[in-house]
Amino acid sequence: MLARLLRGTFRMGSPPSEEGRYSDEQPHTVRVGEFWLGETEVTQAQWQAVMGSNPSRFRGSDLPVENVSWKDVQEFIKKLNARSGKRFRLPTEAEWEYAARAGTTTARYWGEGIGRNNANCYDCGSRWDNKQTAPVGSFSPNTFGLHDMLGNVSELTCSQYRRSYDGSEQKCAVSASIYSLRGGSWLNTPRRARAAYRVLYLSDSRTLHLGFRLARDN
Repeated sequence: MLARLLRGTFRMGSPPSEEGRYSDEQPHTVRVGEFWLGETEVTQAQWQAVMGSNPSRFRGSDLPVENVSWKDVQEFIKKLNARSGKRFRLPTEAEWEYAARAGTTTARYWGEGIGRNNANCYDCGSRWDNKQTAPVGSFSPNTFGLHDMLGNVSELTCSQYRRSYDGSEQKCAVSASIYSLRGGSWLNTPRRARAAYRVLYLSDSRTLHLGFRLARDN
């Protein structure tokens, strides 16, 4: 299911006072247009239905697909679009953070601290912590109705990673060598389970903590 997100302006990045912040999270104001975003990460069942195979290490139809590269995901989207007649894509980095924040300005959409059992990450208080992925939708959604925006699997975006924001975060790159990865995962510490956290990722790399969710223009 895709959730409709209204266009909006928000403060992207983290303030200097945010605990655990990195230097590439420079705060700045961004406006995003209207778009749709998946309520959950793409599952193994959904991947299997389109690709006819399942590359994931942790098997389960309602677990997020993982161990896929940015290039693999582009092939999935190409086939899905041909089958559905729609134009799915990955979210831009700015769209992703706008969706993750859901109108909040705290480090996480449920507050500043990591709390207990709000997400699947290392020492986050869930039964999957540092063991494996959790079934999508296992935790309470944010106010936009989106699940697992932090933790579970780190999520690919379509934006080229730049250490200093320069507008690349607001658009898709067709053939970059490195892309922005967001949200942190089941094996990452709470420091990475923050709305502003970002890291670069090679377009052909695959790991068991990397997945994605679909976006679509209105």
